[in-house]
Amino acid sequence: MTILDQIIIDKIKEVELRKKIFSQAYWEQSPLFDRECFSLAQRLQDSPTGIIAEHKRRSPSRENINNNSSVYRVAKGYENAGVCGMSVLTDLKYFGGSLEDLTAARAVCRLPLLRKEFIIDPYQLFEAKAHGADVILLIAAVLDRDKIKQLSETAQSLGMEILLEVHNQSELQKALMPSLNMVGVNNRNLKTFKVSLGTSMALAELIPDDFVKVSESGMSSITAIKALQPLGYRGFLIGENFMKTKSPGLAATDFIKTLTK
Repeated sequence: MTILDQIIIDKIKEVELRKKIFSQAYWEQSPLFDRECFSLAQRLQDSPTGIIAEHKRRSPSRENINNNSSVYRVAKGYENAGVCGMSVLTDLKYFGGSLEDLTAARAVCRLPLLRKEFIIDPYQLFEAKAHGADVILLIAAVLDRDKIKQLSETAQSLGMEILLEVHNQSELQKALMPSLNMVGVNNRNLKTFKVSLGTSMALAELIPDDFVKVSESGMSSITAIKALQPLGYRGFLIGENFMKTKSPGLAATDFIKTLTK
């Protein structure tokens, strides 16, 4: 059993428990539920840099990235740096995140916010909207085509955008459909955790221009981004590179300044 398999088993149990505590109708009463979402896809298309910066405390492969970070300070720092959007990890057990992190970021910035989570049930979309999310992540590796269609169309009906994450050609071919906004290529091999930009390079021409192309993992250098921009990538999700510093916002500011020189 892979770590991803175990995460999904745990997530199914977690979602079922949360349903018993908070009904879907409860989330629909949230003050944030009826707000108009910000478009990450549009900001990426309009930006010369396309940086999506992440808030992540830890991961299965790295126990401590930044356990002392203030979500408020990180969100404001990213916004001041000029990033296009912010990815917020909301899984507690494996990444040390929470839905409250999403709300905390929403309270202090006007960036498009991506709920980065293992989405397996429409219920999680209502949670996301109620906590201030604009975008949801769907991971093709853990969802079949019918489930991707159900989740993406539900998110679309709630006014949220969808970033579909793929790791290879078969996932991409399985998952492409009109209800998606962005396609993210994760350069990290889920079995070995090794990162290769070759994954984004190989899949670039297979992603139709109808979708905004995003590259994820391994985006720690200016060189990597400049190598992918000519291939049509407009978004670059940067996780640990900023968060492993004392001031993620300042790190993002310096990175973007160097990228635009």
